[in-house]
Parts: sequence; C-alpha cells; structure tokens
Amino acid sequence: MTSRTVTLLDVARAAGVSKSTVSDALQGSGRVAEATRDRVRAVAEELGYRPNSAARRLRRASTGAVGLHLPATATRLDYYMNLAFGAVERAQEDGLDMVLLAPSGAAGGRIASRVDGLLVIDPEAGDRAVPGLLDAGVPVVTGERYLGPSAGPSAAVVCDNAASLTALLDHVTERGARRPAVLAPSGSSAWATALRATARSWGLAHGVEVALRTVPFAATPAEAEETTRALLTADPAVDAVICAPDGSAPGVLRAATALGREVGTMGGGGGTGGSNGTGGGTPPEPGTIARPGTPPGPGTIARSGPGLLVAACVDGPATRGAEPPVTAVDLRPAAYGRACAELLCDILADRAAPDTVRRHAWSLETRASTGSPG
Repeated sequence: MTSRTVTLLDVARAAGVSKSTVSDALQGSGRVAEATRDRVRAVAEELGYRPNSAARRLRRASTGAVGLHLPATATRLDYYMNLAFGAVERAQEDGLDMVLLAPSGAAGGRIASRVDGLLVIDPEAGDRAVPGLLDAGVPVVTGERYLGPSAGPSAAVVCDNAASLTALLDHVTERGARRPAVLAPSGSSAWATALRATARSWGLAHGVEVALRTVPFAATPAEAEETTRALLTADPAVDAVICAPDGSAPGVLRAATALGREVGTMGGGGGTGGSNGTGGGTPPEPGTIARPGTPPGPGTIARSGPGLLVAACVDGPATRGAEPPVTAVDLRPAAYGRACAELLCDILADRAAPDTVRRHAWSLETRASTGSPG
C-alpha cells in the first residue's frame, strides 16, 4: 500500500480496532488506552498512512500552510537555500504550503492567523523577532535550540556541533598540525556559541592553544581572507586554519597563497618564515623572492613556505570546487530542512509531542586541503 491509498479503515483493520478508535488515537483525542494509541500509531506508520489534509483543515479551521523563518543573512548562503528547498519538499508531502517570513518577523497574532505552525532556523538569542515567533500560539520547531528565554514549548532538530568541530580539530592534529586556528562565527545562535566554546575546551583538553578569531556569522571570502592574512602574519606558527562560515573557505586559501603557504601539506621549502633578512617583516624589493610568512610586494615571487592545513565547518560548492578541494563537515542541509519540516508535520498530525527533540547526523568529508585523498 502507498500513502495515497491507505485509509483510516485500513489502519483499523490492521490494528484490530474500530475506525473511530483509530481517528481518536491519531488525533490524540478521546478515551483511548495508551497501549492502544501506541499500537495504532505504529500500524499507521508501517502502512504509510497520511491524514487527509483537506479534511484536517476543515476540522481544525487550519490554513494549510506553515511558516519558515531564516536568519537575515540566509539569502546569500548556499546552506540555507538547500535547507529551505528540503523543508518545502517535505511540507508539500503533507499537503502544506511553505510561507517564507520576512527576516524582521511580525506580531505573533498575525502570524498565527496565517500558518498552522512555524519553522525557526538557527534562532539568535538577540533576534527581537524570535520571541514573538515562539509565542505565536502555533506549534514551533527550531533548527538548533533557541538559547534565549521562551514562553512556550518548542520542538527542535539539532546537530552535535561540538562533535563536528572536535572531529575537524582531531583530524588536522592527526595530519600533523600543532598550532590550529579557528575562525569562529559571531552571534548568539546555538551553532556559533557551540563552535566558540568547543575551540576553547578542545584546546584545554589537549594542552594546545587554539588561535581563536571571531568573524561575522556569514563572513564573505574577502573577510575570511583579511582575517587569515592578519592571523598568519602575526602568528606564523599557525599550521591549520578551520573556518566556520558557509562559503568563506576560498578566502582562507587566497590568504595562504599570498603568504607563500602551501595548502595541504605540513612540509615546506623555507622553514618557519617571519623574517626576510631586511629588518623584521619589511616587504622585499620588487623582483626579489619573498620568504615564507612575508606578504609579497609588487613584482615579488611567492616562495613556498611552511605547510598549512585548511578545513571548513560547512560543506558546499565553495569547498568542493576550491583548489585544492577543502575538507569540510557536510551538514546535509536539504535533509536537515526535511527533518525540521517532518517534525512539524508530525506535531500538527499528533504523531509527535510539541517538545520533541530529534538529532540530525553530519559527516566529515576529508579532501586535499588537509593532505587527505578526495
């Protein structure tokens, strides 16, 4: 049977109960024993039963739509676009339209009259729109936990962001890095907060000083390049850079190239760099060869310096298409969007409690930027 052909009667026959008992069990209404309710829901899931969305809207006077709130920077980040497409696709499977909400948000009452539920992705504790969304009077699922005060319960789909950064730091260390750096995102989202805290705690646990630099949540490649150049110039002992913001890794690679650092290897042709023999970091004369760690001046030929490993906290086209390809954490954004929408659909259909928390898996994709096979 497919989800389009399974009816309440099919579920009732398979579960050995009446049609009205199935209806009450799936809606969470009526006087149905908990064991019977669990059995009916298990049978419905096994058969692939989906509630009739049109009938459900009539019973509940619902709108047939759910809202999606993304961070203000989302429109230029590949990660959030893929997440949104995944969420839309999953919502449509339950007969629900997806309404993209303005980043500034709106009054909770107005939102509640337009949608049956809300998806709030990477909510910032400092985002003034979020409290109103969480208190809009409709079921809410957050993509990552909200770290600010909340009046009502909300469900969540979460990743273990501490574990993902730990995996990256362990990986570059295994590849030979002894002085890693992390370009961590600013802001008060659960993701940003976890990455900054993990960089510090990992360093303490391993007796290694992690060079932590904070960059904008949606740092551009140019911003990542500027931060990396300043970092490597001031601290040439840094031998691995892990950048967090989506799409920013090419900036780290450009900075490494400009400073004569060979990406993907711990070796190098010129020692540890820093001095060019002309007085503490003064750029060499045009036409000369820049030593490692010295920003090349006009006409300078960059010389291969100590190696540098580069990795990213978010995989995407920018990391996969870089030269060399960049090791990164694949957060599977389309699948994450589907997972968030699926949890909201389950809550609306009384298949899940309004405070359910589900976990989303990530994977580490190792590539040439850390000396790993692609």
